[in-house]
Amino acid sequence: MSDSESRMIGNQSFCTKFTFVAFSALAELQPMLFVVFLAIYLFTLGGNLIIIFLIWVSPSLHTPMYFFLVNLSFLEMCYTTSVVPQMLVHLLVENKTISVGGCAAQMFLFTILGLTECWLLAAMAYDRFVAICHPLHYTLLMGPRVCLKLATASWTTGVMVESAQTTWIFTLPFCGTGKIQHFFCDIMPVVKLACVDTSQNEVVLFAISVLFIMSPCLLILCSYVCILVAILRIRSAAGRHKAFSTCSSHILVVSLFYGTALFTYLQPKAAHTPETDKATALMYTVVTPALNPLIYTLRNKDVKEAFQRKLLRQMA
Repeated sequence: MSDSESRMIGNQSFCTKFTFVAFSALAELQPMLFVVFLAIYLFTLGGNLIIIFLIWVSPSLHTPMYFFLVNLSFLEMCYTTSVVPQMLVHLLVENKTISVGGCAAQMFLFTILGLTECWLLAAMAYDRFVAICHPLHYTLLMGPRVCLKLATASWTTGVMVESAQTTWIFTLPFCGTGKIQHFFCDIMPVVKLACVDTSQNEVVLFAISVLFIMSPCLLILCSYVCILVAILRIRSAAGRHKAFSTCSSHILVVSLFYGTALFTYLQPKAAHTPETDKATALMYTVVTPALNPLIYTLRNKDVKEAFQRKLLRQMA
């Protein structure tokens, strides 16, 4: 490591910069990966912006469900932007370094947005629970103030928990080569660089992950158990299909998000390998945010109709 990337304290060299290993093993494919990831990133931004715009200009979509969808779309754009632009730059340059402060900032943003999404998806599940299980009280139980409070609580939880967690992680001393076996500053690859025993830290990090990732997951599961019971009580097949169709997009998004999150953050340290970590991370930072706009447009009748009306007006 160069003098600019480390500082000496006693006989120990401490990192002031990190170097991403990223996709160095695929050097010849990096230009192609740049084009592919850039296309997916632009599609993600464009798709989510279209959803936000359609909901904004369509009074018929000014409902609690679409209020949360606007929040989700905005969050997804920020979420992928916290990782992908830097990754794209590093696919084109040889110097794949980041300062310790820059690494902390990236982890801070990424983890806040990830945890916020956990709780926002739980708020969306609660909205569907009220709509199907308590339709007569829906307007009262999901008024504008309630929706705003649920969204605010989601963001506040993410900021408070991950601010504390990131600050705690970056109080650790980092030494050695400073090479992060990843393409961004994810939690476990960074913790592995600490030059002290982190076993207690990892136990606490695991407990935080279980508590704050699994809690909204359990709320979502409870909501859908109640929803399933309510749907099964509907006598007509058409009624059951209509009720389920209002939940199908959310179920797909939850499955994609939690499938990768649980696989990544609820594994013990020994189960992590650089290859699996990078492959899984590509799913939740690049692929999943791009799929969400497709899920909420192709499977959502209201959004498709709003898009068609807007397109016809522009062509008229």
